Amino acid sequence: MVLAKAPLAGYAKTRLIPALGPHGAARLADQLLSHAVSQAAGAGADAVVLCAAPDRHHLAFQRLQQQQNVQLSEQGSGDLGARMHRAFQQAFVLHGRVLLMGTDAPALSSSVLRAALQRLEAPPSHPASSTERGCEAIDAVFVPALDGGYALVGLRRECPALFHDMPWSTPQVMALTRQRAREAGLRFTELPAVADIDEPQDLVHLPAGWTGCEASS
Repeated sequence: MVLAKAPLAGYAKTRLIPALGPHGAARLADQLLSHAVSQAAGAGADAVVLCAAPDRHHLAFQRLQQQQNVQLSEQGSGDLGARMHRAFQQAFVLHGRVLLMGTDAPALSSSVLRAALQRLEAPPSHPASSTERGCEAIDAVFVPALDGGYALVGLRRECPALFHDMPWSTPQVMALTRQRAREAGLRFTELPAVADIDEPQDLVHLPAGWTGCEASS
């Protein structure tokens, strides 16, 4: 599942407006959206669902539905945690392993997504650590973000505690998530951290040639 805002000026990537302007930020949001959906479509999952906000009617969503054969759903109301939890609830009706990502981390490639799916598929073959107990199957996988949050969460079962009353968009998110996962008895693992493109200083992490790279130099 890809959680995304419509790439509208003044609505998407608003923290980048000081560097790119409202229309430049919207263009970058569109580029990030297309890239994220393309990588998700190439990951070999059973289905790709684009969870749209404020609704599914923006032309960018309609275009990706046709080009990448993705399903469209709407995020609905509530804070980020409520919308993420709702998306997992809907997905678990049909699927036993679910990955949820945003569009802010271009380093989330198809190969990273495949690795995350594989972590949820079979018991770890490497020695147990504090977060991977013995040879039991993994319940959750995360890709932390360099800013203290995370760019991807994958689950084999629902865990509302990961999403309720979380201080989203703060450096404490990943640390609190680890704590709550342990308290909930989840066996979890992590892949290498990636950069989120949220603030003007993050533009240096865009791939060469992408919108906004010049503005960051």
